[in-house]
Amino acid sequence: MKNHISLRTGLLFASLVALAGGCAVGPDYARPVMEMPSADAPTLGGSTLAGTASWWLGFNDPVLNRTVEEALKNNQDLVVAAARVAESQALLGLAVSDQVPTVYASASRDRNRNSAESSRAGPGQPLQSTTNRAVLNVSYEIDFWGRYRRANEAARADLLAVQANRDALMLSLTTQVAQGYFNLVALDARLAATRRALARAEEGFGLQKKRFEAGVISEFDFQQRAAEVDAARGLLPPLQSQLGQQERALAVLLGRSPRAILHQAPERSTLAARAVQPAIPPGLSSDILLRRPDILAAEQNLMAANARIGVARSAYFPAITLTGLLGSESTSLADLFTGPARIWNFAGNLTQPLWGAGRINRQVEAAEARNEQLVAQYRNAVANAFREARDAIEAQSAAREVNEIEQRRVAALTRSWELAKLRYTNGIASQLDVIDAERNLLLAELNRIEAERGFRAAIADFYKATGGRVQ
Repeated sequence: MKNHISLRTGLLFASLVALAGGCAVGPDYARPVMEMPSADAPTLGGSTLAGTASWWLGFNDPVLNRTVEEALKNNQDLVVAAARVAESQALLGLAVSDQVPTVYASASRDRNRNSAESSRAGPGQPLQSTTNRAVLNVSYEIDFWGRYRRANEAARADLLAVQANRDALMLSLTTQVAQGYFNLVALDARLAATRRALARAEEGFGLQKKRFEAGVISEFDFQQRAAEVDAARGLLPPLQSQLGQQERALAVLLGRSPRAILHQAPERSTLAARAVQPAIPPGLSSDILLRRPDILAAEQNLMAANARIGVARSAYFPAITLTGLLGSESTSLADLFTGPARIWNFAGNLTQPLWGAGRINRQVEAAEARNEQLVAQYRNAVANAFREARDAIEAQSAAREVNEIEQRRVAALTRSWELAKLRYTNGIASQLDVIDAERNLLLAELNRIEAERGFRAAIADFYKATGGRVQ
């Protein structure tokens, strides 16, 4: 008879577990419908460019490569992001553990003495007693309505969202580091160009000083040359200050110590030693943008919110909990694990919410409202991704053209300056012609350096806009 009861109990338990696997309240996730551009739409185009997540390698600059790797290794924001991933992994493990039975052991020993005056014990029965107890307890809530499965689904989506946010941070960091590095290289070049201009002005001033002392030129011409020297010299302090600020800003991104930030300037190459610029195509396949880390994070957050609607709705339905106990109990410690001391208990508990002042309704409404917010955020994130990608494509194309124009302009003005000096030496042109040529040449060199920096920064922006991987 006992075996028959145990068999029926086991079958009932197995049936409840099987039924629990086939029911989960709440909506299943479906990606929001959006009107997307076709593969050959003019907004992005249909061509692709093979690339890797390590997009900065395309510049073929070993110093830049080392700088980015240092940031990826030491940046403190990435350390925080890695810890958040570890936290989300632990929370997912906690959600998984809610779906399996809880088993724990307990042991106790009680010793009591009853009053001889008030005790109702019969004659000859001891007033003192000892009870030894050792048991295993099992508790399991049947996930009949899918509450824990939805919670598991939400926790898994949370983990994927946190990982995508970490990847987005990594992409943003590499872009910032590369652009900070480009700024340093450009500032070095601007300083070098300004010093060359100062050297030209000082050379002209030295010659004019001798001619003034010899009475060949007027004081007007002499003072003009003196003013040009000071004008060139006055450009240096602001550039040096900007250089120091950029060095310290980049050092922070690299995760360096306070001492290193103040005393160890980041390494960089020169514009003259720079390698090739990566070629960027005029367009790319639009489905690439849906793989951007921030888009992936937005969708995973939406999936988590969708699953939590099911968690909230499951509170409408009864909770079915099974508990069991198996152990031994005896007055003698020596007899604790003998057959007669065995004890067991099996119980089922059903709890059905009846009234809670609309608490469950409000929880469901809050979950649904949160889901609506994230649907809008996801759509907005996708729309911004397409806008940023299109802007980046156009910006790098324009920056490339400006860079080529400024390079030709510098070549032309360099020759113009040489001719102005020759004409002045031959008495055909005035000193003002030479000064104007020097000013124009310096301005052109500074513009060319800025165009070079802007072009390289536009390429970094392009890779950031496309998620760092174009393929």
